[in-house]
Amino acid sequence: MATLETAEDPNQRPPVIGPEHDEGQGPRRRDFLNIAAVAFAGVGGVAVVIPLVNQMNPSADVLALASIEVDLAKIEAGSGIKVAWRKQPVFVRNLTPAEIKEAKAVPVDSLRDPETLDARTKPGHENWLITMAVCTHLGCVPLGITPGENRGQFGGYFCPCHGSQYDTAGRIRAGPAPKNLVVPEYSFKSATSVQIG
Repeated sequence: MATLETAEDPNQRPPVIGPEHDEGQGPRRRDFLNIAAVAFAGVGGVAVVIPLVNQMNPSADVLALASIEVDLAKIEAGSGIKVAWRKQPVFVRNLTPAEIKEAKAVPVDSLRDPETLDARTKPGHENWLITMAVCTHLGCVPLGITPGENRGQFGGYFCPCHGSQYDTAGRIRAGPAPKNLVVPEYSFKSATSVQIG
């Protein structure tokens, strides 16, 4: 009896094993390369983004002026000084009892930008008025921080550029300015020292 041998077809390929037959064999080389490429791109992206974000941070000279301390001991009642904070002028004024009384006597509802003197000063330190020395109309520096300067008809500040007039509490009373002089963030460190910023 002759045995019948099956001849192998030279064009027949071995069966392809798909991903469904890969389970349990662990990560393949291709998976490792994909993960490594994504990780490398992520590190490269972070290396590019950090300098871009860092250049938007304030410079060292601006950070140095982030807060200033002002000595109040030499400022007499009825007078004041102008200091620089964040490259902007700031008025520090020691109000007299008469100026405080005058500011408190103004009906708040009659003001363009209603604010009480108490809201613009710190409790226990109502004689110290600290405001930005920038007119809220177009940014000129008002007069009136020293007794010899023009203080306008309300006894506070007078802007020589367009005639805005502020009272003793730095509140707008006449002229084109829409808002009161801005009160910056500040805190008292002692009875004779205040930190602005």
